[in-house]
Amino acid sequence: MALQATPYKVELNLTDMDRNVYDSLRFSMARHPSETAERLLSRLLARALWHAEQIEFGRGLSNVDEPAVWEKSLDGRILHWIEVGQPTAERMTWCSRRAERLSVLAYGSLRTWVSKELDQVRSLKNLNVLAISQESLTNLAEDLPRTINWSVMISDGDVFITDERGQHSIELEWLHGERGEVTAS
Repeated sequence: MALQATPYKVELNLTDMDRNVYDSLRFSMARHPSETAERLLSRLLARALWHAEQIEFGRGLSNVDEPAVWEKSLDGRILHWIEVGQPTAERMTWCSRRAERLSVLAYGSLRTWVSKELDQVRSLKNLNVLAISQESLTNLAEDLPRTINWSVMISDGDVFITDERGQHSIELEWLHGERGEVTAS
């Protein structure tokens, strides 16, 4: 018998002062049986960082032809393809050809990935790579409840998440692309 995805209910209060976006969102997201809590939260964080009206979760692990998160136009064009984790250079090239913008929210031990994979694709014009510190992600994933209630504040590129355990300062670092490109729509 196949394992079922685990549903999570999310309340996300987003205050992005860099883009003048203020939104309260309620949605569900599914955690694939093989997905870690860190990956689930990186998808949620990516959705908050690049929030747009048409943004949605892709099937990601269930369908390799879809990203973790994406924004599509009303006519079906892929405006923004967002990967999480450490995609291969081949994957990033493939994704960049299918979307106007490609962003990666990378996490984990990144030194080898940067030299082996990212350095091969730095010439991609539509690529932006942002890294979240493993410590920040691990702290968020600790005792992850099935109902996630986050208040996310973004100001001057700094990200703060408040949940039932308090406020977390999220450490992000640009590995490729321009700092302002996280806020472009």
